[in-house]
Amino acid sequence: MTKPDVDVLVVGGGLGGLSTALFLARRGVRVLLAERHATTSLLPKAAGQNPRTMELFRFGGVADDILATDDIRGARGDFTIKVVERVGGRVLRSFAESFEELVGATEQCTPMPWALAPQDRVEPVLLSHAVKHGADIRFATELTSFQAGDDGVTARLRDLSTGAESTVGARYLVAADGPRSAIRESLGITRHGHGTLDHFMGVIFEADLTAVVPPGSTGWYYLQHPHFTGTFGPTDRPDRHTFYVRYDPERGETPDDYTPQRCTELIRLAVDAPGLVPDILDIQAWDMAAYIADRWREGPVLLVGDAAKVTPPTGGMGGNTAIGDGFDVAWKLAAVLRGEAGEGLLDSYGAERSLVARLVVDESLAIYAQRMAPHLLGSVPEERGTAQVVLGFRYRSAAVAAEDDDSEPTEDPRRPSGRPGFRAPHLWIEQDGTRRSTVELFGDRWVLLAAPEGGAWAQAAARAAADLGIRLDIHLVGRDVTDPAGELTRTYGIGRAGAGLIRPDGVVAWRTAVAPGAEAQKRLGTLLTRLLAR
Repeated sequence: MTKPDVDVLVVGGGLGGLSTALFLARRGVRVLLAERHATTSLLPKAAGQNPRTMELFRFGGVADDILATDDIRGARGDFTIKVVERVGGRVLRSFAESFEELVGATEQCTPMPWALAPQDRVEPVLLSHAVKHGADIRFATELTSFQAGDDGVTARLRDLSTGAESTVGARYLVAADGPRSAIRESLGITRHGHGTLDHFMGVIFEADLTAVVPPGSTGWYYLQHPHFTGTFGPTDRPDRHTFYVRYDPERGETPDDYTPQRCTELIRLAVDAPGLVPDILDIQAWDMAAYIADRWREGPVLLVGDAAKVTPPTGGMGGNTAIGDGFDVAWKLAAVLRGEAGEGLLDSYGAERSLVARLVVDESLAIYAQRMAPHLLGSVPEERGTAQVVLGFRYRSAAVAAEDDDSEPTEDPRRPSGRPGFRAPHLWIEQDGTRRSTVELFGDRWVLLAAPEGGAWAQAAARAAADLGIRLDIHLVGRDVTDPAGELTRTYGIGRAGAGLIRPDGVVAWRTAVAPGAEAQKRLGTLLTRLLAR
């Protein structure tokens, strides 16, 4: 292939695809995104951003805009999950959480809040920022075919509004084309997991339900009606609601059975309002499933989001994980394209994100079994807790200089260890007279954080990075940042004269608690060369 038209072609414009395009464009990568739908999502779909996602959005420069779209932040109250026969009826069981409890479990671990912005408001924010940074976003455009080789990808795209076809050359292809990914299937990439767990019809409708659903409610209902089972929940708009009803193909039921008239009848039963006339906006068949791809990379093609893993929606982690995939693949692709890293760094993408996918799928299955499928209890892992999965995950790959330890896949982020593979701990520091979080030091470049007596590490790192052509920020505690609480060196495990190396995604790559010897520059150069697969 001659010089490619773009560095990266992203196929699919949902949360994973748009996030990938944004994070790539911010790093100066020439990116083209093709999405077969005419616009961003018109419906709420996934809602809610956990603090890790908000950290990534801060890295991407969109956190404030995302928070501005979250219209129900002030009306959160208790997020009570109720098992009922009908909305407003007798409560059979309840799982009461509150946003205060969620915040309490994570607020000491991160400077970023939870958010509840729905997908139809998040995607336009991602789109506008991606375009602002130079991404070429093409809606109503589908991938018809592609060929992948050692030098990149040649793809055929069709403009669905005109029928015109074009050829695009790209160094890499990111498949963000959903759970039925045609790209994944064409590459013969298989999946493993629990498979299809259930079948649902998803209905989004508008109706005045203030008589049964209190204004500002953020609760969720699991329906055990004599005639059906399903779920009912609110959206960011007080008159708009979601209703999922289970159907059973083994009993001969099909999506075609769920006409607007049939869905209206079921909604009336669900809310005990015989005369209700809902305005049905959308009806879609949807399979609840749990799958993880066996490979996340095939040559120049990488999978993100639902193309790589499918998780039950219980726990609300699917969209968040897709955004995390996008950030991880973006910083690694950018490093390779800039010449800072070798191709081998891309192998760490699947090695790391598949570990997170397994945590997310297991947690979602545990919650699903607890709330909707008690027959699965005992056959799925127990819940670890949201904080551990979201902020206490651990990466293991060649891009991390692991230490010998207990090999646990998570830790309690309220008691961070600072060990390689975990998120760099959040602590309050001062920089240039401003109070900020250590997390705010990360997100763009590699960072060396040197202890107060680790100036020699800082000097050696600057020389090693310059020799290798790697962008590296250096912060010497006591000189560049101050630690008012005196906790940083202990929490990061770098002692009085050591140092820690943090990746662009805010994950600890390496640390030492001892002073450097005469070979510090060579040691750091060798370390960076290995971590970046050069």
